[in-house]
Amino acid sequence: MLQQMLAEDKADMVREAVVKSLGIIMGYIDDPDKYSPGFELMLLALGDPSERVISAVHQVFIPAFAAWTTELGNLQSQLIPTLLSRIEKLLREGEHSLDEHKLHIFLSALQSLIPPLFAVVLQNAPFTSRAKLQGDIQPIEVTRFPRPASPLQDVATIIGSREQLAALLQLYDHQLEHEGTTGWESLLWVVNQLLPQLIEIVGRINVASTTCVHEFSRFFWRLCRTFGKIFTNTKVKPQFQEILRLSEENVDVTAGNGILTKATVPIYATGVLTCYNQEEDRKLLVGFLEDVMTMLSLSHAPLDSLKASFVELGANPAYHELLLTVLWYGVVHTSALVRCTAARMFELLVKGVNETLVAQRVVPALITLSSDPEISVRISTIPAFGTIMETVTQKELLERVKMQLASFLEDPQYQDQHSLHMEIIKTFGRVGPNAEPRFRDEFVLPHLHKLALGNNMQTVETKRLDIATQLFEAYSALSCCFISEELMVNHFLPGLRCLRTDMEHLSPEHEVILSSMIKECEQKVENKTVQEPQGSMSIAASLVSEDAKTKFLNKMGQLTTSGAMLANVFQRKK
Repeated sequence: MLQQMLAEDKADMVREAVVKSLGIIMGYIDDPDKYSPGFELMLLALGDPSERVISAVHQVFIPAFAAWTTELGNLQSQLIPTLLSRIEKLLREGEHSLDEHKLHIFLSALQSLIPPLFAVVLQNAPFTSRAKLQGDIQPIEVTRFPRPASPLQDVATIIGSREQLAALLQLYDHQLEHEGTTGWESLLWVVNQLLPQLIEIVGRINVASTTCVHEFSRFFWRLCRTFGKIFTNTKVKPQFQEILRLSEENVDVTAGNGILTKATVPIYATGVLTCYNQEEDRKLLVGFLEDVMTMLSLSHAPLDSLKASFVELGANPAYHELLLTVLWYGVVHTSALVRCTAARMFELLVKGVNETLVAQRVVPALITLSSDPEISVRISTIPAFGTIMETVTQKELLERVKMQLASFLEDPQYQDQHSLHMEIIKTFGRVGPNAEPRFRDEFVLPHLHKLALGNNMQTVETKRLDIATQLFEAYSALSCCFISEELMVNHFLPGLRCLRTDMEHLSPEHEVILSSMIKECEQKVENKTVQEPQGSMSIAASLVSEDAKTKFLNKMGQLTTSGAMLANVFQRKK
């Protein structure tokens, strides 16, 4: 009956009560045949749309089910292995599109099983029978365990009392440090079966999925904090280090060290190396990130794993100084490849770091890199400078950045630097719409006009098309901004016309859209001049009147598939 109510009742308060009732019933079941239906009920309840129901599963049902499973002797032999095999099956089936919600269900269930698993390890240890409540027992530190989801998830509740747990913990630490794990089957299962399987799973999840990286990081953090510092240092870290093997000899310069590009890197950095926060722990984290940055750079490998580590750690301001220390190591590195990576990583930090740190630590580092002997390093600073223009409000800081960008655009030594111009136009297109209007009006639009004019003179056709395509993207993004009539006439329209000249020869499909844009802009300027000679005009009220804006943005995306149809994109309705 309860099973039917859980599946069918529309009221989440009723389903919540059902889950709690099922948890109570679990305490009275002694028929092992009910294990499988209980497992499926757990997964059904975890998939419920209501947070209240899911919370009840973690607070009441899973602790009760885990207690019964422990009595049956199935926690390590059946329950946890089944959840792991479900995760592995999910990863096999979802190589291209992983069902992240299902993954969350399985992983959250595993996370709620960490306290009962630790209790099984303590209650089936070589020292269990020697645990005495009297004598010199150290009290448990307040921060020894992660905060439990409910009293039933508290290891002390599962063991029987806080005093009993304190006695067992003292013996547990001593055993790990001085006597080893021989014959300790419950712990050896964690070390030899659970950890290798989890680490193998982590290597297969998509490093670009911030949700998956975050959830596995939290899982490993709770696992390590529950099993303690000695266990983390002697059993968890060595297994990760063996897999990651960070040394110069292991870098394949052609293909890169495969595992270093996987989610194993951010999950080890943010889930294991942040568990404890003493000086030696922070040094280990800094050293690991510096090594990863070096290895990935020298092997020309993708930087996604390093970026994922920075995004996850950067969400916590406590790690901003540490990440800046890592990047400074890159700024002064002897290899230009590593300096390039450091420059690109600053872009990720700018958005989360407070303006004081940006002024004191980020901008000076970028200024240093922007005068690097290697042009590739200088070019790599441009996206970060652009992001500062988009996110910072301090005028002095903005002025320094603007001067640096101006030197890239106006210094004769950069006149023929195709890659630099590509990066600047791309950055203008990305940050222009959100940057301070004055920066956009006085700097971005005039310089885009100059770049478009210069591109008309480019004799190498491939370079001309590269720049023209990037300019098209930038102008498309900026067309949604407010643009004064003066700027429209002096810079925006002339830039578009230069771009149209390029596209006439290089890409007729783009030329159709540009002609329509230009026509709309010209008509609006004429109309505005007739109605209001002294006024200013906004493209948002002209080309990008809602109708034109929708048509333009919708049709732009069809360029690659339906070029022939584009001639009619901007035809006026009769």
